[in-house]
Amino acid sequence: MSEKSCFQVTSSPCFCNDEQMELEKQKMTVGTEDWLKIPPELDDGLSRKGLSKRQARRWALVLEARRLSYRNERDDEGWQLLIHREDFQRALRELRHFEEENRNWPPPLPEEKPLQDNHLATLSVLMLLATFHNLTLLDLNLAGHTPVDWNLLGNAHAGKIMNGQWWRLVTALCLHADWLHLLGNLVIGGVFIVRLCRDLGSGLAWSLLLMSGGTGNLLNSYLQQPDHRAVGASTAIFGAVGILAALSLVRYRHNLRRRWPLPVAAALGLLALLGATGERTDVGAHLFGFFCGFGIGFLAENLIGRLGAPGPQLNRLLALGCVAVVVTCWWLAL
Repeated sequence: MSEKSCFQVTSSPCFCNDEQMELEKQKMTVGTEDWLKIPPELDDGLSRKGLSKRQARRWALVLEARRLSYRNERDDEGWQLLIHREDFQRALRELRHFEEENRNWPPPLPEEKPLQDNHLATLSVLMLLATFHNLTLLDLNLAGHTPVDWNLLGNAHAGKIMNGQWWRLVTALCLHADWLHLLGNLVIGGVFIVRLCRDLGSGLAWSLLLMSGGTGNLLNSYLQQPDHRAVGASTAIFGAVGILAALSLVRYRHNLRRRWPLPVAAALGLLALLGATGERTDVGAHLFGFFCGFGIGFLAENLIGRLGAPGPQLNRLLALGCVAVVVTCWWLAL
């Protein structure tokens, strides 16, 4: 009896342990067979290769959108997506369809246009603007004015502009309150103007700048009180920022998530540098210059896309046209 009891006591625990181990082993085998790894090549064969973290994340979103249960694990081979055996073929079809639709997305960025080497011409115009400021400080007798009060004759007087003195839309862009005002426009605005001239060519760039500055002054005069007066090239400078923003929008419309914040940030930074408050700051002219420049640049870039960029000869004619417009406006003012 004692031996039999001893046998029963010693053998029973061993049998139970073996049975539990067998059950656990069976569970592990069943679990492995029920979950299959998604192969990186999306073929029907089983693969031991791992996925990259980005690939596993993208495919997991697809499976989740299709309401397919999956497990995302990492091993020595990399990231693994595990899918139920009964959903394996459906998951492969969905992922193949996803990869087929997104094969060429996002589209590559368009090739950068070669920039024109016209630094000298652009900087010469900016220096001419500074020279004209010195000229306005002299006591000159012209056209019956003794002396000429340039600011009085050329400022953007809202009431007089609305009464037909349209030339003030352009002459006001040539005037500055003082040297600090001029220096701020030349240094800060010169960066955008040089870039715009190198991109489009001097003639076309200055034509768009005059248009955006003039239309910005027109809208500002329409919405301001009749006695409102303003001077400065800031309207045209903000127009340059708006034009560059429009060019970026049209050229990189398929990659807006990466490109659109840049010109907007530039406009906000320029507004902060030039000042958004103070009795000598015309915020309306700045904002209207930007929005007018954006609209004009958007139209111009679409036309360039259809008709092509102007050649050197047309750019020269446009540059001469800009000079003629400025000279004519000052002749009318005098």
